[in-house]
Amino acid sequence: MTSLWLRIAARLSLVLSLASGIPAKASEISLVGTGDGLDILRAIGDAFQKKAPNTNIQVPASIGSGGAIVAVGAGRERIGRVARPLTPAEEASGLSYHPVAKIPTAFYLHPGLGNRKISLGDLRRIFAGEVMDWAELGGTAQRIRVVRREDADSSIAVMRSTLPGFQQLRFTDRAKIALTTQEALLSVRENAGAIGFAPYSVMEAQKLGVVAVDGVPPDHLDYPAVVTLALIYRVDRLDPELKDFIAFFDSKAAHDIMRSFGARPARP
Repeated sequence: MTSLWLRIAARLSLVLSLASGIPAKASEISLVGTGDGLDILRAIGDAFQKKAPNTNIQVPASIGSGGAIVAVGAGRERIGRVARPLTPAEEASGLSYHPVAKIPTAFYLHPGLGNRKISLGDLRRIFAGEVMDWAELGGTAQRIRVVRREDADSSIAVMRSTLPGFQQLRFTDRAKIALTTQEALLSVRENAGAIGFAPYSVMEAQKLGVVAVDGVPPDHLDYPAVVTLALIYRVDRLDPELKDFIAFFDSKAAHDIMRSFGARPARP
């Protein structure tokens, strides 16, 4: 009888201790997909965690917009991040699209080149391989090393749709093809004379040179090349926690974070 009461007392003590302050196990939301806007998304995730401490937000390295669409569409992940619109077939499969930020596609330079004003025409000639040395543009003699993304990348799609002369551009065969945003930025940083392009980031702009296209820097409202960053999800997999996280992107706190990184909110 005594042992029975001891067991009851022990269980009651455990219940009371849990009720009085031991936190519940945190759930996790993994936001997978494009390499565009990683710094922004991670900062917004951190801000949301302060508001909802029992939710752990993970923003892993890039698997591309296509990877997010496959993972969320197949039910392997609940939410993804993309830098291109969904196709009609992808929408018909049950995916929802929620735009959150407008991010400029910037042209980055090796740190040794510094910030430069380059005309749109000269940029087209550089990426076409028609200009091969910085001396041809008035700089110090140095070979131009071109870094580009694969043809399906969102940055190329934005450039072709917004920059005159880029729609039919054939990239030089000498260009290095980077498969992720992180690889492109690393290649520009590590190769003297390099130029490439990627989503604009205030943090990256502190490490690399940045091109002002026709004198317009990427953080200016008149900058022409901008990509839309969006969340994707399946409505049938939404729960209150995920709804709160998606809604947080439309908050003033999230919008302030976007602006601090040089982006603009996609929704007022």
